[in-house]
Order: sequence, then structure tokens, then C-alpha cells
Amino acid sequence: MADVVFELNGHEVVVPDGTSLLVALRETCGIRSAKDGCAPQGQCGCCTVWVDGEARVACVTPVSRVRGRSVTTLEGAGAAVADAWSERLCATGGSQCGFCTPGIIMRLAAPRRQGGLTKESVDQALLAHLCRCTGWQTIVEAALDPVDVSVKREHATTRAAIEGRTVQSVAPPVAMGNGGFAGDTYPTDAMVAVRSAAGTWHVHDSLVEARAAAGIVQGRRSTLGLNWPIEVPDESEFVRTLRTTWVEPAYLEPDAVWCQPGGRAVGPLVNGGAFGGKRSSWLADEARRLADENDRPIRIALTREDVVRLGAKRPPMAAGVRADGSGIVWLRRTEGAARFIAERFPTWTLHEVDVPGPLTSLDVRGAVWAELSALIASVSPPEERGDHVQSPEGADAWARIDDDGVEITVRCGDVLDHTVLRSYCIGAAHMALGWVRTEGIAVDAMGEIHDLTIRSFGVLRAVDMPPVAVHILDDSRPPVNGSDAVFAAVAAAAWRRDGFPSRWPASRE
Repeated sequence: MADVVFELNGHEVVVPDGTSLLVALRETCGIRSAKDGCAPQGQCGCCTVWVDGEARVACVTPVSRVRGRSVTTLEGAGAAVADAWSERLCATGGSQCGFCTPGIIMRLAAPRRQGGLTKESVDQALLAHLCRCTGWQTIVEAALDPVDVSVKREHATTRAAIEGRTVQSVAPPVAMGNGGFAGDTYPTDAMVAVRSAAGTWHVHDSLVEARAAAGIVQGRRSTLGLNWPIEVPDESEFVRTLRTTWVEPAYLEPDAVWCQPGGRAVGPLVNGGAFGGKRSSWLADEARRLADENDRPIRIALTREDVVRLGAKRPPMAAGVRADGSGIVWLRRTEGAARFIAERFPTWTLHEVDVPGPLTSLDVRGAVWAELSALIASVSPPEERGDHVQSPEGADAWARIDDDGVEITVRCGDVLDHTVLRSYCIGAAHMALGWVRTEGIAVDAMGEIHDLTIRSFGVLRAVDMPPVAVHILDDSRPPVNGSDAVFAAVAAAAWRRDGFPSRWPASRE
């Protein structure tokens, strides 16, 4: 195949034909702002760039289509775009991990965008994107509302680390995608390890070679539909029952790790905690092993399909609550669940059930305690501030939902940074609403996952998200995570608002 020549950020480049524009940018040209969140699905928007001034998703654009054209990435967009937008996003809390925001910036600031930005036009533009962290509202605020980008916030990183439960940087460069992700920072001489569907590693000098050898096939969305694998044997003794299904954590950055021979692995947790979805160390262990075996630096790059198949899910359950708040829960067998429920919910009885399906973990946000807290809240009238939940760490959250939107109150120790805490609370509300109403993946009776595209997870889009008001109460106690309590409280309030349907998500079949 003939090479492809095009202009990149004002300079002529020559790249091999036969790949996507995203592969050419990242693997040949060293561009890091365009992120691979779902390639080649073209559904998350993280790889958005400008082609002749128009926003394009690079992972589904053959590089041959930009021959002789002008391609601009965030690195070449200029200070009026990169600096200004990243500062605004940081000032509103519109960027947390920073993986999705470079593509969002490129979409909203595209030179050929028609007309000025309005709430409606921003929401429509964001239809091409997904964000797990922010709940959209703070991104919209950054696009529309004047903000004081000169404000100096103290303790922002500390609060972000508490909410994300891992290292989390807070600064304008993070919104530009410079959070230090393992998929961006690997040594230039690293070999690439790609996993086949059969579970074997294929190690080659380039990503293209490794993916070809592994036989990577694009995932599809299933027509199977959701299933709720566990039933309540007898509902007669309960005031209310609930069944949940398999839910994908849906973090945007696919797991990535790199390691030097004899060294310590970098990743998968680098900037942002994936809400408990990346706690396992198995990928780091594999990177160390492969680096030692090959006596070369190794980078492991999971595909979106890998993440769905291999990543931990919250355990499905069926549960019933009595009028006094006690109950019984039938839970997919998960390590640590028996001890946790005995300690945290002593009036509840646990029956663990063996159900075929993917790995489950209590590390996933609010697993088990959020569901049981919502059940307990459902048998009492809401307090003045709304449905109340207290997290295992002692944070209190209240949530109320009406026609005007979601109203949240949170008390979680020393606030440290209002903007960061507010952003995480809005993001938690977004996740909770999706969990109760729309989020789930199809898993068949043999335990095989069928929903492998990022749009099949049911994550709420910007146009679907109601306004969220956050009230933060002063508290002199040491700071604790508050957004997980908000997640559980909003789930309880959404369940009440929807009339207590017996299955989550209630709006999917």
C-alpha cells in the first residue's frame, strides 16, 4: 500500500496506509490527546479530532481518507482552544480523570461548528460522546457559563483522591488528556501485548501486528436482552423486593499497563479510580511476567471488548425488605460479601448463589450496601431533605427527585474543595439514575457476555440528564468519601420516584 501524506497540526507527515487515523496518530505520530476508548466502535468520542476544521471520530476514519487534507489534534489547536477550554473545565469540575475531555473540547470548539453554543447545541454535540465521571452538567456549565479561571483551589487533589479512591490530579492539563495514563506514557521501545479471545497473549513490536495476530474482532450489541439471574423465592413476607442484573462499570479508559523487565508495573490505576472497576492486580502481574520473558519493556493494551469480558461487575442480587428494615438477600457468590453483610447489616440474612457469569467484586462502587440501603430507605417516608443513606465510612447523603430535577445534600467531613466534591456528587447522581433506570448488559445462561459495545451499557446521555442541585453541609470531622453515599441516596430517590419497580434497570428489557 502507498503511504498517506497529510498535514498534521501544520506540518506534513507520512504514515502507513491500511490503518485508522487514530492508529496513525497515536502509533506513528506520537499524538496522545486523541484517546482510544472503544476503537474501532466509534461510539465514545474520545478520539475526536478536526479534519479540515470539522470534528471527526478518528478510530473509524481510514487514514487514506485524510490524504492531502488537514488534521488538527488538541496539541495543534492553539491556546485559544486547549488552554482556555481546559481551564474552564477545571474551574467547573467538568473534568475528573480527563480521558474523555480532549475529544469533547475538540467537538465543542470545532471551527466549522454552526452558530454559537447553547444548552441545546451542547447537549446535541455531546451525543457523540460518553463520560462516566462528571454527569455532564459541569461540562455544560464550562461550555456556557462564565467562570473565574483564576480561582486558586487548595486541597482539590486530596478531595479528588478521597472521592476516586486513588491518585487523582486536578489541574487544567488533566482536561487536555495529560493525566499520565499508562496507555500514553509507555517507553518508545516497548513491545505490545494483546490478548486474544481465547486468553493467550500475542506480543509484537507494533499494535497493528499484535492485534492482527490476536485476531481481534469488533464487539457487537446483543439482541438477547437483559436477564435478572436471581429470584426471590417467596415475596409474601416482604414489604418490597428488588432484583438486579449485570452492570458494566463503563469507565472510559480501557485498562492499560506497561512494565520494564524486572521493574514495577505502571497502571492500570494512574489518574482516577474507575469507581472500583480496576482494583485487581492481575494485569500488572501479567505485564511484569511478559516483560521478564521477553527481556523488553511491555505494554498491555486491552480492547473495549476485553474490558467488558474481564472486568469486575457488581454482583447481581435478589432481595426483600420487611417493614422493620430487616430482610433477606440472595447474592451472586462474591468474595468478602458474607463478612461485610454480617458486620454492616446484622438484621439481614445472606444466601449466596452460584450464577454463571463474569467476575464480581465488592470494590465496584457501593456494591451490596447501596442496594440494601435503598431497600431499607424504601420502607420509611423520606426525611425533609429526601431519602437518607449513610455510607459505611459515615458520610450522610440525602436525595430528592421531582419534575425540576435532582436535589442532593451531602455531609462528608471537611469539604476541602467545594468544586471537586460537587463534581463528584453530580457524577454519582448520573451513575445512580442510569443504574436504576437504564444500565445493564446481556449475559446468557452460560455466563457469556453479549453486550460488548460501549453504547450498549445504557449510560445516560447528556440530553437525558436532569438538572442536579448539590448542597454541601459544613462538617468539622476528617474528610471521607461523600459521592458514594450520594450514589446510594440518589438510587433510593429514583426508585421511589419511579414507584418502586421490582427490577433494576426499570426501563430496559
